[in-house]
Amino acid sequence: KRSPDLRPRAPRNHGRAPVLKRPTWLAPAPQRLNSGLPVNIGVLFVPQQEAWVVERMGKFHRILEPGLNFLIPLLDRIRYVQSLKEIVINVPEQSAVTLDNVTLQIDGVLYLRVMDPYKASYGVEDPEYAVTQLAQTTMRSELGKLSLDRVFRERESLNANIVDAINQASDCWGIRCLRYEIKDIHVPPRVKESMQMQVEAERRKRATVLESEGTRESAINVAEGQKQAQILASEAEKAEQINKAAGEANAMLVRAKAKAEAIQLLAAALAQQHGSAAASLSVAEQYVSAFSKLAKDSNTVLLPTNTGDVTHMVAQALGIYTTLTKTQAVKTRDELPPAHGDSQPPSTEMLKAEQVTSS
Repeated sequence: KRSPDLRPRAPRNHGRAPVLKRPTWLAPAPQRLNSGLPVNIGVLFVPQQEAWVVERMGKFHRILEPGLNFLIPLLDRIRYVQSLKEIVINVPEQSAVTLDNVTLQIDGVLYLRVMDPYKASYGVEDPEYAVTQLAQTTMRSELGKLSLDRVFRERESLNANIVDAINQASDCWGIRCLRYEIKDIHVPPRVKESMQMQVEAERRKRATVLESEGTRESAINVAEGQKQAQILASEAEKAEQINKAAGEANAMLVRAKAKAEAIQLLAAALAQQHGSAAASLSVAEQYVSAFSKLAKDSNTVLLPTNTGDVTHMVAQALGIYTTLTKTQAVKTRDELPPAHGDSQPPSTEMLKAEQVTSS
């Protein structure tokens, strides 16, 4: 006996045509039921924002406007009812491959409006289903032109491109696409993990860059502070030197003025009576005082021959002072212009003073 064949067998059609199955990613095509159409009773009331397409004896007759309308029974038949409101269609989830070979699962929402009831009734069998399929195919073709990163960045431009492509194809159907919005984009788990790692790396990079920029700004601020400190210190030193120089100059001026005033006072005092005698006494006292301090600073001292004769030293100092005074008086008189008829010979004292000076 032969062993029974346990393999599954395909069902037999017995000569009938093979049954074609629709792909799982395609939305099921809705079937229109004529039983739901209004019945012609002669007087009809068409609701607002609806268009009823009427056929007379199987041929297009007219489109009923909203409100009261009259038809001929048995001859006229309401073939299609089109809604002029905005229609929202949920586009099923579909798979698409991006430019960098990443498979995505994307679904969206489509907003339509019937602009021409005649074209929507006779231009295509099921306009909503046709537009839905067109949106899916357009979405796949547009995603194939973009990489994964650009899909998330250029979502608005992607929606606009899909709307333009749908409007170009659906113009002969009497339908206009108003908007298309992508609801969800599902990424494979491994791609999602890599994207997460990329985001973390980008954040770490930004943190490192920000930290380095902070370090650079800190170093620049420290250098600027040191520069300003050095500039301020140099300016302070400059101002101090200027102030010090100005103080020394003022001190020198004050000392010079004081010395000039002292000389003027001394000259006035010498010009008075017995001023020369007082000056002689002062010179003698200073001479003796200076002589008494000779041996205090050094061991080597130069002394005159007659050190023990104090009277002689005082007389010598007074003679030197007298000689210098008379010499100054002679120079002053020589500088003055001589008077007419006043030519007297020099006195004996002046001749003696000149001899002492020359000696």
